[in-house]
Amino acid sequence: MNLLDLDARWRRFNDEDRACPCCGRQFNGVFDIGFDHPDAWSHGPLPEGEAELAVGEDKLGTDLCRIGDDRFIRCLLSLPIQGSDEVFHFGIWALVPAPAFYSYLDACFGEGTFDGCEALTANALPSFDEGAALAATLVPGPDGQRPRLLVSDGPLSEAQDKGISFDHLLDIYAASGADIRPHLAG
Repeated sequence: MNLLDLDARWRRFNDEDRACPCCGRQFNGVFDIGFDHPDAWSHGPLPEGEAELAVGEDKLGTDLCRIGDDRFIRCLLSLPIQGSDEVFHFGIWALVPAPAFYSYLDACFGEGTFDGCEALTANALPSFDEGAALAATLVPGPDGQRPRLLVSDGPLSEAQDKGISFDHLLDIYAASGADIRPHLAG
């Protein structure tokens, strides 16, 4: 039994058979938040069903992005949820040095390895009031999965190490436009 199992809101959040009394909405537990592009991308979203959007020399794909001389890789930033075995993920973009970008690209095609690199966060994360890009390390993910981003210092780094509370998770959802707190009330 997880400690969060004692929280009625957590049980409602994870009960796919329960419908919210006010609107009928149902939940199936933790859901991740992803960003379609780095914050610096100003050319609009990737069209649905398209693999790439090119505007001049700038290119955006589902996992890679080039803006001028900057190179970005889409990755996961993981936050364990305290009192449970669950993990919440941000699908975030990382600004990486060009040589690391091309090393990663080569590794994707089986032509070498990607050992990781220094990086900077490239998205502002809801409920984390970090004003600037944060120093981080990009490390390879498990086979076939996106790389992981480990923030070097500050509240986000602490959240990666110690986890976040269920209330903080709900705050993240609310800050991203999905305030589900009213739907979990008794």
